[in-house]
Amino acid sequence: MKKSKRYVESAKLVDSNKEYEIKEALEIIEKMPKTKFDQTVELHVKLGVDSKHADQQVRGTVVLPNGTGKTQKVLVFAKGPKAEEAEKAGADYVGAEELIPKIQNENWFDYDVVVATPDMMGVVGRLGKVLGPKGLMPNPKSGTVTMDVTKAIKEIKSGKVEYRLDKTNIIHLGFGKVSFGAEKLAENYDVIMGAIIKAKPAAAKGQYIRSVSVSTTMGPGLYINQK
Repeated sequence: MKKSKRYVESAKLVDSNKEYEIKEALEIIEKMPKTKFDQTVELHVKLGVDSKHADQQVRGTVVLPNGTGKTQKVLVFAKGPKAEEAEKAGADYVGAEELIPKIQNENWFDYDVVVATPDMMGVVGRLGKVLGPKGLMPNPKSGTVTMDVTKAIKEIKSGKVEYRLDKTNIIHLGFGKVSFGAEKLAENYDVIMGAIIKAKPAAAKGQYIRSVSVSTTMGPGLYINQK
């Protein structure tokens, strides 16, 4: 696959055999040729666990000190007073059973996070096949199945991100925008890595953090020296 001129120019700044300190890596990303849009800076962490085993799952949420630079749209499944509370707290969409056909038949996915009160999970469960593969299914572990809808919405809007393993035992997530600058991105990085290290399963054997790299959406990766 042919690489763009911008990618080639960016790659010249990177030593692929080197492990960088996070701050240095982010400073290099800042120097890379700019794109027309503000690129997301992504983190990729390979872990020495086996996600096929339930006791080696790594999943959780963390609120980034400097946010993600992205405005998250929130859909809340709730009824009565909880639906009113969700609207007051700034949810973008609030509803109940009537949303099921809209999502199932009209492929409606104009939101980034789905929150549900526990009593609505019977309804939301019917959407498992559609929401699950998109990573949108509410889950108590990520704080998206809760009676405290105000707290859930405020955290999501202020920069809460979820980290979880994929099938290849790697966590991928965006942790800010290039325009944040190295300092703020490094603060976000430290908070995420701290959470991932803390989430080490008791069943994990051997080296837990195998490799860490950061990149922009369209740029080359830089390996990080993560002690």
